[in-house]
Amino acid sequence: MNLFQKFKAGLAKTQAKLAHEIKRIVTRSPKLDADAIEELEAALIAADLGMAMTAQIMDAVKKGYETQGGAGLDVFAIARAEIEKSLSTATPKLLEVPGGVCVVSIVGVNGTGKTTTSAKLAHYIQSQKKTALLAACDTFRAAAIEQIKLWGQRLKVEVIASAYGADAAAVAHDAVTAAQARQANYLFIDTAGRLHTKHNLMQELQKLHRVIGKQLPGAPHEVLLVLDATTGMNALNQAREFHKAVHLTGLVVTKLDGTSKGGMVVAIQKELGLPIKFIGLGEQPDDLQPFDPKQFARALFEE
Repeated sequence: MNLFQKFKAGLAKTQAKLAHEIKRIVTRSPKLDADAIEELEAALIAADLGMAMTAQIMDAVKKGYETQGGAGLDVFAIARAEIEKSLSTATPKLLEVPGGVCVVSIVGVNGTGKTTTSAKLAHYIQSQKKTALLAACDTFRAAAIEQIKLWGQRLKVEVIASAYGADAAAVAHDAVTAAQARQANYLFIDTAGRLHTKHNLMQELQKLHRVIGKQLPGAPHEVLLVLDATTGMNALNQAREFHKAVHLTGLVVTKLDGTSKGGMVVAIQKELGLPIKFIGLGEQPDDLQPFDPKQFARALFEE
């Protein structure tokens, strides 16, 4: 399966719903009257593209209609172009630290798939012929340490861990030391899931980042927020709150294959200006893919 096919399969639910609605509206009302415009707008909002992106697409559709009329108007092509333009402004690549270790902190609320994402990112890095380590810094959740160790065994990635209830910042400190000693290219830190509304848990995360930063100036070099696509626009609130507490550098969107709300990727990127670094399109290790705006826009708005 090439990348586009993966995107297409992962976004099938969102795409099917969108394509059906757009075709229905355009076929019924090729003249794009006020009712049709309103319906088109509603269809884009229902796919969780967000108000700003929906307005941008609608402006472009209206302009296109004014210049070429309904006959030659391709709503799909217009939407694709606008989304690609919007998403291409941010760099999706993971940072590299020449001659050193790039520390990546993986954060998010409970149940978004942080542990699995940490492991899959390490696997992705190793597939690029670089070395990666995992740090088990979720010392609260039952079975979190076992889960990441299992992933480590399965994907042949070394895991730095301690006991349950251990201080997460101390584990992170040991992991940075280990990553430097082994001259690893990347260290992925799996942090505990925390609700974005819980102030004390956010302070704990800030402490963990301070400890790493003291030990290795500039670290964490990346702070990636893992979002579950099935939560739709709820994810936007999570992203806002996390971004206030710790400076996020990018997003990883998981479970895109199970939702018709795939447009939320666009809405969040548009509002927060944060690059989408990776998207999860299935259960397998290789189903976590670097984000490609062009392929995403194409898969989302394919007729």
